[in-house]
Amino acid sequence: PFYIRRCITEDPSWSLVTVPHLTELCLQHIARNFEKNPILNYLLPEHQRKVVDRLSTSLPLTVTANIVSHEEYWKRCCMERWQVCDVSSYGDSWKRMFFERHLENILKFFIPNTTDPKEVLELIPLCKGYVQKLEIDQFLPPLRVDQKEESNDLSDTEDDAELNEVYTHHYNLKDLITALPRLEELHLTYGVKSCGMNFEWSLFTFTELDCSNLAAAMKMCRNLKVFKLTRSKVDDDKIKLLARNLLDHPCLLELDLSHNLIRDNGAQALGKLISHSRLETLNLCNNQICHLGAQALAQGLAESSTLTSLNLRLNFVEDKGGEAIGHALLTNTSLKFLHLGSNNLSEPTAAVFSQVLAQNTTLTSINLSCNHLGLDGGKQLLEGLANNKTLTELDLRHAEVEQETGFLIHKIVWANREAVRLGSLQHPTTEPL
Repeated sequence: PFYIRRCITEDPSWSLVTVPHLTELCLQHIARNFEKNPILNYLLPEHQRKVVDRLSTSLPLTVTANIVSHEEYWKRCCMERWQVCDVSSYGDSWKRMFFERHLENILKFFIPNTTDPKEVLELIPLCKGYVQKLEIDQFLPPLRVDQKEESNDLSDTEDDAELNEVYTHHYNLKDLITALPRLEELHLTYGVKSCGMNFEWSLFTFTELDCSNLAAAMKMCRNLKVFKLTRSKVDDDKIKLLARNLLDHPCLLELDLSHNLIRDNGAQALGKLISHSRLETLNLCNNQICHLGAQALAQGLAESSTLTSLNLRLNFVEDKGGEAIGHALLTNTSLKFLHLGSNNLSEPTAAVFSQVLAQNTTLTSINLSCNHLGLDGGKQLLEGLANNKTLTELDLRHAEVEQETGFLIHKIVWANREAVRLGSLQHPTTEPL
């Protein structure tokens, strides 16, 4: 008998279903060659998404910045680069997050006279449509050219800052921030975060040239709403220059100068700024402002119609300054939040604020904690509160007020807070669509 042997040459797993459509092959080719030929905008929306999903996050920004608008792509870029990504802090825009944090990283590690300025300037046309806020918590000084002899390098006094002035000028922000039309918030700290064993006071110096450059930039940055310059050893001369350039600024609403070296002369310049701007929030926490500076701020407060929040915690305004601010609040109708904690205030200030509580119908929060108001001061504040219906917070912790007086004050303030809460439930504010 003859046996017939059949050979099957076909692949049993082969099927027409596994053959990619020509469209898919084209999209794959486009994704692979995107850097040379980025034709994304010529594709249908559904095809654009498929290409974007295949794009590498390592593509040059010169290719992707102004072509790829899909949030999924920028989310991948952010998630691969940073461990913590809270997009709600960036207006729920992953693209905005990427460009703001990317630019911040470049500026934090920019070394004057070493880093090529083009690294920043070439990024401007790519990111200017997306950067609204910059938070730069360190600035590096230039590298030292002539290192001191080891035997002479034992001093770590602040005199080093003067000796090394030539080495401490930082990156000039002027060309950058004036070229960012959407920039609304700028947070700066002139210092080094991790200097390790290489500590020198010169690493924490905000020089006159730095201040002059920054002041010129602020004056030209017309859309800026929030400016924070903290922990930078800003003194009176520097703050006077900055304040002069911020006079009549069309948009500035919040100014934070906390944890600096501002004294009375600087506070006088800021008092003038309060009355010559649209400023709503001023934070001067932890400076060196005494009663003369507080009196100047009080004069600005009396003339201001926009300031709603003033923070003077951890200063030295004492009763002469506290009384001046209190008298200003007898006529001011804009301030809602006032912090005078830790200012060595006593009974005379409490007496004036008793009148304020009886007459002022704008203030909702006052902090007088860590002062020396005493038993009589507490009783006077309680008397002033008798008919007050607007104050919803009065902090008297560690103010040496009698316990029973503090309890009665808390009872009145709590009742005001509840009345406000119930009123807002009955008459909810309708947000514009």
